[in-house]
Amino acid sequence: MVSSCETETNAAAALTHEAVGVLLQFGSMMVRSGNTATRARAWIELIAKKIGFDAISVNVSLDCITVSGSHSGEPVTAMRDIGPPGINAYRIGELERLAKSIVSGTSPRQIAEKLAGIETALPLYSSIPIAIAISAASGGFAFLSGAAVPEITAAAIGGGGGQWLRLWLSRRQFNHFGGATVCAVAASGVYVLAAALASSLGLGFSHYAAGFIASVLFLVPGVPLVAGLLDLLQYQTLAAVSRIAYGTMILLAVALGLSIVIAVAGVDVSRQPPFELSYPAKVLLRAVASFVAGAAFAMLFNSPARAVVAAGLLGLLANDLRLFLNDMGMMLAPATFLAALTIGIVALLLEQRFDISLMATTVSPIIIMMPGLNAFETIVLFNQGEMVNALQAAASCGFVIGALAMGLASSRFFRQRMT
Repeated sequence: MVSSCETETNAAAALTHEAVGVLLQFGSMMVRSGNTATRARAWIELIAKKIGFDAISVNVSLDCITVSGSHSGEPVTAMRDIGPPGINAYRIGELERLAKSIVSGTSPRQIAEKLAGIETALPLYSSIPIAIAISAASGGFAFLSGAAVPEITAAAIGGGGGQWLRLWLSRRQFNHFGGATVCAVAASGVYVLAAALASSLGLGFSHYAAGFIASVLFLVPGVPLVAGLLDLLQYQTLAAVSRIAYGTMILLAVALGLSIVIAVAGVDVSRQPPFELSYPAKVLLRAVASFVAGAAFAMLFNSPARAVVAAGLLGLLANDLRLFLNDMGMMLAPATFLAALTIGIVALLLEQRFDISLMATTVSPIIIMMPGLNAFETIVLFNQGEMVNALQAAASCGFVIGALAMGLASSRFFRQRMT
């Protein structure tokens, strides 16, 4: 016969197990969707207080999450695998709203049901619209890199085809690193074929390298790299190092694919002078390219429609500010810092006024300012033995990525003042 004391103990243990399971599920969904470990920890701690945890400790890496604490007098420690990383701004927004809506007394089972609904929600956009959006973004990147109409068109074709292939491989759970290499070969290979076809029709490519590299810039792992640096600034070292390592490996995989096409097709990646335009026309077209690229990546990251528009406008504002300051003589790294700071502050205002998730409005504009051209040039030039040029490209790349992270991190001070 079971005593009432044993029954109460078993009930408390079951409740504790459910509670810690909810925290692990919430945290793994947050990190797997692309949020920083710092933000994931903050939301987990908020939920833990609301569902009766007396104390809580959270440890996050890219592939697992560990929670230790005390609930209903029961000490508990549990760990859960996170799974392959990705980016899903809609899911992050829904998880944040769920965390805010939980009130004291809400049962873990109720929260688990809501989490299951969020996890099984279908993507907001299908493969074709996303591929078309990334095609337009690739063309925009080519223009921002100094390419003319023929190179822009070829880059758009290559980027759209590469993105469609990436989505196809992702649905079949293809290895991320192998997939990055295959997609880089496909996107840049299509660009080379399109350029060859255009040349046979009498259309010259005077800015070949700019369009060639722009065709694979959609593969730049900007989110893991910037999120890793943000976590590093918040002393989340384990998560930071694992994110940066993941992003670096993706970058190397893409560079491998580029190198294969360069070797086979004999592509010259040395830069040419940018396509000449009047300054007013250049500013206008840069604004259009920045808006299109920002909105396209917001779609890729599964952001809601109004967040797509907000990300596009914020990308237009920040990237045009950065390029204008650079035109006026400011070095690219400080100009990038000011642009990233602007993104962070405006995104905070959008979150407070319109309840648009920070992730939805910060990631896409930041991505379009990632120095992907410098990153790929660094690896390709090292591979070709051009050490001085490679080191120069690497330094430019490192300073700009650091400026992006520092600008976003600095905007958090404004968040503290506004809250």
